[in-house]
Amino acid sequence: MEQKIILETDRLYLREMNMDDFDALYKVLTDTNIMQHYPYIFDEKRVISWIERNMNRYRDNGFGLWAVCLKDTGEMIGDCGLTLQNIDGEMLPEIGYHIRADKQRKGYAKEAASAVRDWAFTNTDYPALYSYCKYTNVGSYRTAESIGMHFEKEYPDPDNKITHVSVIFRD
Repeated sequence: MEQKIILETDRLYLREMNMDDFDALYKVLTDTNIMQHYPYIFDEKRVISWIERNMNRYRDNGFGLWAVCLKDTGEMIGDCGLTLQNIDGEMLPEIGYHIRADKQRKGYAKEAASAVRDWAFTNTDYPALYSYCKYTNVGSYRTAESIGMHFEKEYPDPDNKITHVSVIFRD
């Protein structure tokens, strides 16, 4: 399948994901340590739905979560991108990321999320970008802070108990 590369960094390229990415994404989304802060456990059906949802986002919005691939090998190690998410009752642009366990703590999430931040401010007119997660997901909001986001608020949420929101403004 043709791979549509969206952006590149020093070590990574981000491209549109497709069904050929099932095995690689399955390793990420079904890892109970990575997804421990998520409201549900992923299975084959949910991973397929995840890929389909992002393929629809590319068509409908011009963006979504993209496959994060190592430049030197082409290996997909996770996803990162921009999606519209319901954050405390508002549909807001959110930078999300999931990196395979053996590739964490190497700066890949920060590198990918920084590139997505720059892409979003260049290619959309959103005045701010958000990142949100369960309040216990310290790694996720530290990654958000590492790309210039800062704490905006926490709010009660039935999925997360409490959701932590970070934001960065265009200026």
